[in-house]
Amino acid sequence: MDEIARLLREQSGVVARRQVLEHGGRVADIERALRRREWVRLLPGVYVDHTGEPTWVERAWAGVLFYQPAALAGMSALRAVAGPGWRRHPDHLPIEIAVDVDRTVRAVDGYRPRRRAGLDEHVLWNASPPRVRIEEAALDVASRTASELDIVGLLADVCQSRRTTALRLIGALDGRERIKRRNWLGAVLRDIADGTHSVLEHGYLTRVERPHALPRADRQRSPTSGPKRYRDARYSGFGLDVELDSRLFHDSADDRDADLDRDLDADVEQVDTVRLGWGQVFGRPCRTASRIVTLLRQRGWTGTPRPCGPDCDLA
Repeated sequence: MDEIARLLREQSGVVARRQVLEHGGRVADIERALRRREWVRLLPGVYVDHTGEPTWVERAWAGVLFYQPAALAGMSALRAVAGPGWRRHPDHLPIEIAVDVDRTVRAVDGYRPRRRAGLDEHVLWNASPPRVRIEEAALDVASRTASELDIVGLLADVCQSRRTTALRLIGALDGRERIKRRNWLGAVLRDIADGTHSVLEHGYLTRVERPHALPRADRQRSPTSGPKRYRDARYSGFGLDVELDSRLFHDSADDRDADLDRDLDADVEQVDTVRLGWGQVFGRPCRTASRIVTLLRQRGWTGTPRPCGPDCDLA
């Protein structure tokens, strides 16, 4: 029974019936452990070595062993990397399990099996529990997420975990020709990788400025004299700059210094600067447009904005 004890240690106290039998145990041994309440059945043919409430990791192991060969997938794979308390994965959610695309498996309460091609090449089988690689899991979740703001937040969190990088995610994306919003995802990841503002600038144009009939800003405009410090959007004639800040992590001292220098230049030119991030552009574009309209009107704009649709809350 030493081998069974080793399995229990390695698998967070969870073991499968077939593992017991493969390592010299008998059906009678399993029945005796259950009768004595030394083990408790978590899933058919899968047991845990205590009677208390199972932890998320124990339930994750149970799912992997029940569907074996299988691995944690999607948000559950990311939860396994991030650890307990990850805000994007409340532990009451069903645990996602990846199985080979050719298998037909039954669903059980608390688990969500997902069939995927190329399972072997995308799984870390030596992880505890086995899980889909973080890059593939993150792209799987992103492809199923409706909100672009939620996608950006997810990708930022994954990169901030220091378990992967935006460049690794871009490499994984290169192998996913049919993934939804592929070009947009690539642009967001490049934004995370090198700090360019292309996605956020385009989002401001297509979600805030243009659909609400704001005046067209001058983009990437540099002052006529002095160092070249490009403006993301300048409303010439109204003394207003809009800076799109796509940095998703803590600013470095150099980044902060550059921002302050740019703002100081704007003050010298008697131009006010507002800074917008992902939330203002992708999460609340109509409210943001309303506030930009207010700032422009305070500076003399007499144009007429328009709602972008029936549910627009442009004031």
